[in-house]
Amino acid sequence: MSAYVGCLHIALDLAARGVPVLPLSRDKRPVANCRACRENACGGRPVMKTPGPCRCVRPCHGWAAATTDPETLTSGAWAWAWRQAGSVGYHPGAAGLTVVDLDSSEAVAWAHSALPATRAVSSTRGQHWIYLGAMASHNAVRPGVDLKSSMAYARWLGPGTGTMVRLPDAVRALLAREETTPARGRVVSSVPGPTTFNRDVAGGCRHNETFISEGLARGLALIAAKRESGAGGQTFGVARFLAAQHAHCPGPCVLGPVREQLVAAAVAVGVPERYAERAVARGFADVGAAA
Repeated sequence: MSAYVGCLHIALDLAARGVPVLPLSRDKRPVANCRACRENACGGRPVMKTPGPCRCVRPCHGWAAATTDPETLTSGAWAWAWRQAGSVGYHPGAAGLTVVDLDSSEAVAWAHSALPATRAVSSTRGQHWIYLGAMASHNAVRPGVDLKSSMAYARWLGPGTGTMVRLPDAVRALLAREETTPARGRVVSSVPGPTTFNRDVAGGCRHNETFISEGLARGLALIAAKRESGAGGQTFGVARFLAAQHAHCPGPCVLGPVREQLVAAAVAVGVPERYAERAVARGFADVGAAA
């Protein structure tokens, strides 16, 4: 059986069980977006956190392209992706699941001592423990442990053994602790910390401070949510949207502090600083808002 037929067969079987699936390339990543959707230029798929106009028939946008529709999975538009696929991915959150990705023997030993037993699947370096129930995804909640559920994908490694149990509070607590403590291994960056936005930095702007601050806060939250993938594209999209709000201001709108916070947010989730700066600059340049 060829890899193409084998992956598609697995995908169709999972889809029939209500698990949204997508092809993964041989490097275990989703296939790249088509040219029209590069860096989220299309606005994103409707099932993503930021709805957009994308109706691409190809499997663009990673986890957001996962589907249970057999006609889509067997379509000619997806055939090219299955031919280069090395494995099958799935969107745990959409299937009502959470995968605790244990990436080392030490992490597996910790799970045995700290978490209730559930369905376990062997991985290359450890195990996937699968629980019933969805939650937010987050990487590195502790050494060698990632949480994959909403807005994330996991690689299908087989049915595993054991009985799935409900998502325990002990797993949810891992995310709560991570969100209230400084991130470990933060990317080294020269980007300054957050700057308080006020009217003094945007004297020619037609918007009030509340409008600008709330829009910026929503944009920063969207970038922060992209810890699994797509943070660079999301940063570009947020920058372009925020810039568009100032396209008709009498100006000048001095938005340097806004740009700095967008770059800092992207760097915080792993985007290289140079790439983050370029994404923000392109977003503002597309609209022509004053920097």
